[in-house]
Amino acid sequence: MGHWLVIDLEATTDDGGWPVTEMEIIEIGASLVTRDGREVDHFQRFVRPRRRPQLTPFCRELTHIGQAEVDAAAPFPEVWTVFERWLGHHQAQLQAWVSWGDYDRKQLLQEWQAHHVRSLLEQLPHINLKQRFAKARHLQRPAGLNSALQLAGLQFTGQQHRALEDARNTARLLPLSLPPGSA
Repeated sequence: MGHWLVIDLEATTDDGGWPVTEMEIIEIGASLVTRDGREVDHFQRFVRPRRRPQLTPFCRELTHIGQAEVDAAAPFPEVWTVFERWLGHHQAQLQAWVSWGDYDRKQLLQEWQAHHVRSLLEQLPHINLKQRFAKARHLQRPAGLNSALQLAGLQFTGQQHRALEDARNTARLLPLSLPPGSA
C-alpha cells in the first residue's frame, strides 16, 4: 500500500501579494498519508528567509508565525537537508506528492534552483489536488481549501495558513479527489 506526501508551504508576503519570485519559504509542513487520508508521519519546520528576513505585519497576521520563530530557524538548505533525510525513510512507499494548487510546487522549484539543492520529490509525480477536487466535484472553477472542505461537509481543523495544519486538511480531501486505484 503506497503513501502520498501532502506538502504545504508558508512564505514571505505582503497584503498586495508578491510574485512567487519575490517570496521565500518560512515554514514547511508535510503529512505522509495513506490513500484514505490517514496520517502515517509528519514533518514541520520553520525556515529563516534570507532576502527579506523581516516578516511583514500582514505575513505575521496571516500565518500566525512570529518574527522570533523565523529568526531562530535554519536557512532553507539546512532545513531541506533535514526534510530529505526524513523523506528518505519513506521513499520506498511514496506514490506521489500532493499540494493544494500549484503554488507549492513552483515555490519549491524556485528554492531548489536558488540554493542548488536536489530533491527526492523531483523523481515523483506531483498531484495538484485543487484541480483534482474540482474535477471530481464538477466545479466550474477550483475552490480554496476551506471552501473545498465545506463542500465535502468537513470543517477546517487547526490554524489556517500554518503549513502542517494546511497539509493535514488537504490530506482529508485526498480520498475524495482521487479516482479509485489512481495515483
